[in-house]
Amino acid sequence: MSEARKDGAAPASNRWRRFGEWDARPLRQDLFAAENPEAGFSVFRSPHDPAPSLTIEDGRVSVMDGKAAGDFDIIDAFIAAHHIDPEMAPVAMAMDPGAIARMLVDINVPRQDLEALARGLTPARLAEVVGRLSALEITFAYAKMRQRQSPGNQAHVTNAKDDPLQLAADSATAVALGFDEIETTMRVASNGWANALACTVGAAVGRGGVLFQCSIEEAEELQIGLAGLASYAETVSVYGTERAFIDGDDTPWSKALLTAAYASRGIKARCTSGAASELLMGFHEKRSLLYLEARCLCLQRAMGVQGTQNGGIDGAPLTASMAGGVRELMAENLIAVWLGLECASGNDTRTSESEIRVGAKITPYLLAGSDLICSGFGSIKKYDNSFNPSLFNGEEIEDYLVLQRDFQADGGLTPVDEDQVLGVRMRAVEALADVMDELGLAKVGRDRLLSVVFASGSQETESFTAGEVTPISAQIKARGITAVDVVRALARRGYEPEAENLLLMLRQRLSGDYLQTSSIVRDGRVMSAINDPNTYRGPQTGYRMSAPRWDAVQGIRNVLTRERVLAAEDIKDAAEVDWLVARGTAGRGTDPNEVVIGVSPGFARQLHRTTAGHRLEDVAEALVGGIAEGGGTARLVRMLHTADTSFLGLAAARLSGSGYGIGIQAKGTTVLHQADRMPHLNIELFSNAPLASLDHYRALGRNAARYTHGEAPEPVVVPTQGEALGARFHVRVALLYAIETALTDPAADPVELDYRPDAGGANV
Repeated sequence: MSEARKDGAAPASNRWRRFGEWDARPLRQDLFAAENPEAGFSVFRSPHDPAPSLTIEDGRVSVMDGKAAGDFDIIDAFIAAHHIDPEMAPVAMAMDPGAIARMLVDINVPRQDLEALARGLTPARLAEVVGRLSALEITFAYAKMRQRQSPGNQAHVTNAKDDPLQLAADSATAVALGFDEIETTMRVASNGWANALACTVGAAVGRGGVLFQCSIEEAEELQIGLAGLASYAETVSVYGTERAFIDGDDTPWSKALLTAAYASRGIKARCTSGAASELLMGFHEKRSLLYLEARCLCLQRAMGVQGTQNGGIDGAPLTASMAGGVRELMAENLIAVWLGLECASGNDTRTSESEIRVGAKITPYLLAGSDLICSGFGSIKKYDNSFNPSLFNGEEIEDYLVLQRDFQADGGLTPVDEDQVLGVRMRAVEALADVMDELGLAKVGRDRLLSVVFASGSQETESFTAGEVTPISAQIKARGITAVDVVRALARRGYEPEAENLLLMLRQRLSGDYLQTSSIVRDGRVMSAINDPNTYRGPQTGYRMSAPRWDAVQGIRNVLTRERVLAAEDIKDAAEVDWLVARGTAGRGTDPNEVVIGVSPGFARQLHRTTAGHRLEDVAEALVGGIAEGGGTARLVRMLHTADTSFLGLAAARLSGSGYGIGIQAKGTTVLHQADRMPHLNIELFSNAPLASLDHYRALGRNAARYTHGEAPEPVVVPTQGEALGARFHVRVALLYAIETALTDPAADPVELDYRPDAGGANV
């Protein structure tokens, strides 16, 4: 027990204070679940999971995963009838699961061979095999097994007001960023038709071929699709237990019929499943998350659907709360592509409040690539995301763009500049306003348009409210307005490129090419697993960014060059400044209280400010003034043989009559040195120049003079609060130092400088 304090205050808590600091971090908002198979909290293996088994008699499955055909539930029956390949099954099920796991990571085993093998494996065996892989091995296997070679990405475009103008502007922005698909939903269900119209128009701005979905109740969504106001659907939910299916008044057969209905009208469809959905619904049957998801995926392949949206989806935060849960999300994605399905690999739900965990979760998908890395990247702000915040949202788009550049990995997005974004946003809201006017739906004033164009989110707009949208949406549905009507309206109002882009998607509905597995449309051409198959077989194979694509990915903001650094110096000429003039070769001093200030080659020549922003004449004045205050005499010398701080200081000390010298680079890094010391064994050092103030430089000069008098002053320490100075300054520092070193001459003598503080300023 702690003792009472003498001042009468309450005793401090017997707790290491670091825990209090940890408590204040975003991670502490996350909650974590303990393993509990009885309550459905098991990830890779539950004692209630069946052992893998399969018996085929007379060409029919009689036993699967420990259950006789007479005891099959609706999921077992569908998988047994439509997923299991009776010819492949005896071979596949007889193989050692460890051997199959090694085949998944073996570059010598073709993807097609493994897909054929998967058609003979039961859900329990599939789960067992991928469960043997580490997170690294799952990532590698996913890179090999994914269907389409070129990675893609999908955006969420929604807002809190169901504002059609903002939806159009944000859809156009998402298109400019490179998203291949756009998905919307609404806060008010009756606004679905207006949302669909708005996103359809916005997605046609700037680039044709972007697929669009309006996520709403399945029958309504199908009607919107039939009207041509949506080109794909992924709301066909599939579950791993019979009770979960029945609770939604569905069966595998009804879901198969629905996907066929979409496809028959040229609407691309994928199913949705994912770990923890059964747990959230209360129908988990005490089975592991991975086993239940393996059942879902076998079921989807059996339905004949081209792809899946899986990887936790709405249940991802719950899955991620369990030990090994993020690895499980990766494992279920691997099963999806192993079964030959297009995979929109989740990452559409915020799994953590920790930005570190969020960044870590996306990394394997960036490295491996995916048909659609996110099945909903929140291209809008978190508060506007009607699906709830995505793993990444509008606030973090630039972080994601930099991650692509960091890893030289194509995450499906392209950096944009401000003029480009404003251009497409203005074009989108004007196009939608004119379409609504042409169709007699609404008239929109100019002020409303502009409030959306410049707004980051709906809290800044002055356009439509959700209630104002509802009658517009009702008109669209009641009047039977279709995408063909929108094409006509666009053309009549002078938006020919947008009309052509929308017409391109309607033509695709007729050809059906984009119903192929993993299909997207780029440059007017369908790319899919058929004509763009993943050919990864080890180094120098598979997808590689082209030179133009890599150039585009590198086009982020805050990229410094030597020219930009010099431009920031605002130099009028490269001559010496008025306040610091060369006057010949410097010699050794004799004054016992002299302190030589050795400046770098570029100091006040090509470079005129420190990284903290101080003018170099002010820094020189602070150093000289401090030396005078400490009872010393200052002399300035330019060193040309080196730009290294330690050697600047040592050379200055060896010229000084006292044996003490200060070395300073133009960027502000400063050292106090003594003549008889080793080069890097200095007395005092300002390594964090961006944090050094003029008072710090004055104090350092004062200390230098005091050392000449034999005193031992308290060293000057530039305080830091743990700022990531490397990330903020290292690029600029390296460019500045390159300018300095280019001016060095190893054979050059030091130059005596005439310091003229009252000369009237520098040539800058």
